[in-house]
Amino acid sequence: MFIIYNITTERQFKRLVSKTNTINVLNFWALWAEPCKQMNEVFNELAGKFPSLTYIQIEANEFPSISKLMNVDAVPSFLIVKENEILDTIEGAKAAELSNLVAKYSHAQNSDQQENISDNALEFRLRDLIRTDHVMVFMKGIPDKPRCGFSKQVVELLSELQVKYSSFDILSDNQVRQGLKTFSDWPTYPQIYVKGELIGGLDLLKEMIASGEFQEMV
Repeated sequence: MFIIYNITTERQFKRLVSKTNTINVLNFWALWAEPCKQMNEVFNELAGKFPSLTYIQIEANEFPSISKLMNVDAVPSFLIVKENEILDTIEGAKAAELSNLVAKYSHAQNSDQQENISDNALEFRLRDLIRTDHVMVFMKGIPDKPRCGFSKQVVELLSELQVKYSSFDILSDNQVRQGLKTFSDWPTYPQIYVKGELIGGLDLLKEMIASGEFQEMV
């Protein structure tokens, strides 16, 4: 199973490219650029063929600050990034060159993953859990019986908004409880995910509800 992240906020982008031990393939594209249509198809095919890498699409016109941050001034452009460091860059519709580069870094990523197969298996399990539902909450207890005040507040907020969601009791599985902290780079619970993406904990949920951003997402 592979996932292509379509960037919706700059915060989301920075969180993804800063993850440790993760090689990212970035696709900067634009609706008006005809070569991007073909290369987007190539990008999707490579994501399916080499799922060990993380694939991220950024619409350049929508996020000029990200384009500037990554020194991108033309589309399509493709970057290989690990822990905020740019390892390789391809500018233009160069399908063969991109395929070779992705294959190279996929091999490197697979070699790293083989060093700790149990961690890799846990990551796939966490990805599946995160995408169980459109809105997913990892909390202490269950919605009917929250086992901490923060989890209780999250349940109450979602109930007030009449948001449908699924939940996971992290007290019932210590492997998930500890592993998700590292996977999401978020040390506390509850954690709220929308469409497989972490939006944060209770405080960020409150801020996003107050601004209306959360309601738009769900």
